[in-house]
Amino acid sequence: MTATTRTTFDAVIVGAGLAGSTAAIQLARGGWAVALIERQRFPRRKVCGECIAASNLPLLQALGVGDAFHALAGPELRRVTLLQGERAVTADLPPADHDRYAWGRALGRDTLDGLLLDQARAAGATVFQPWAVQTIRGTAGAWHCELRALDSAALLRLRATVVIDAHGSWEDLPADRPRRRLARSAADLFAFKANFTGSSVPEGAISVLALDGGYGGMVVADGGTTTVACCIRRDRLSALRAAAPGLRAGDAVEAWLQRECGGVQRALQWAVRDGHWLTSGPLDPGVHLEADDGIFRIGNAAGEAHPILGEGMSVALQSAALLGSVLLGRCGAAAVPDATVQPELQRRYAAAWRKAFAPRLRLAAVFAHLAMRPRSSEALMKLVRIWPGLLTRGARWGGKVRFAEPTGMLGPRAAAEARPVAGSAMRAP
Repeated sequence: MTATTRTTFDAVIVGAGLAGSTAAIQLARGGWAVALIERQRFPRRKVCGECIAASNLPLLQALGVGDAFHALAGPELRRVTLLQGERAVTADLPPADHDRYAWGRALGRDTLDGLLLDQARAAGATVFQPWAVQTIRGTAGAWHCELRALDSAALLRLRATVVIDAHGSWEDLPADRPRRRLARSAADLFAFKANFTGSSVPEGAISVLALDGGYGGMVVADGGTTTVACCIRRDRLSALRAAAPGLRAGDAVEAWLQRECGGVQRALQWAVRDGHWLTSGPLDPGVHLEADDGIFRIGNAAGEAHPILGEGMSVALQSAALLGSVLLGRCGAAAVPDATVQPELQRRYAAAWRKAFAPRLRLAAVFAHLAMRPRSSEALMKLVRIWPGLLTRGARWGGKVRFAEPTGMLGPRAAAEARPVAGSAMRAP
């Protein structure tokens, strides 16, 4: 940033991942002065399953990254397989009812984050990267944010009417850090992820892993790269580390996955891992936003789902689009809500968020707890062997085909770009 950089903004957005960049694109297109703050340099790998459900594809098109997404993403995801021990059950994923966007696909977060951040810049957002937020003080309508440059330790103070928390998992805003949970539990979940080449994971299929003490998934993403991700309980991870004290945590987890699940062992038999395992945690599933929050929250800052259903990226994109519709729809494109208006908008957004996303969080929690307990996962496997369509229904219940309608979220021009092509049999390439 230069010495002439402006320091007063309509909105400061903390975090330039999927949610933060989506919000920045919307608000900047709506005429707002937007500061987008990101502490990490891009491209960056993240602990993420990388599946994008069909429900998000019109939104990506409206955001301006749809064509690039379709050019880069992995094959269409048409099947789901539940793996438990040596058993496997496969079912069809439900197609979305859209002329162009029937099937989800997978794309690495490093690529998708970069596409959206570039769009945010093109829309007019001022990007501070790599900068970290040191303090946030004030109230709705009059916020004061202090930033620190990570490559020079320079300080900068910004003023904003609206603050949007779009940090990812396992982070906090400075104002939230005193409330951070300090107690450790054996049931805490830690996430791991690695990429592999040369696996035998079938293209076009999502594999869901039911594990003793955790759960996971595998999918073929862009460039034929297979993503393997899992969540493991703290007590199980501690036991693995104690049994192999000289082994890295990721290597111990990989060995555990192959012992626990024959499908993983066969899929990775001739595969080569690309780099080290990434890890983050503990997870904090549940709803985090409140109707009386002064700061607007999107993505995992608003609520975090167990990643077993692969809906985290959907919630990030769609919650940002929802907030954009609330902020822009209430006051008009160029009118920024002041302190008298923001509390009502906060209540409206929180209610709409809970209606749209809380059921998905509950369903993911139920499925996660069934999958990581041996007795319940065995019962679940017996059930889906009798009724494979339960997996199809589960994907539908989980929001895989519920479109994030761009109308009213991104303005009429962007909505027109994502509108279904009537009477066409065309599918996304």
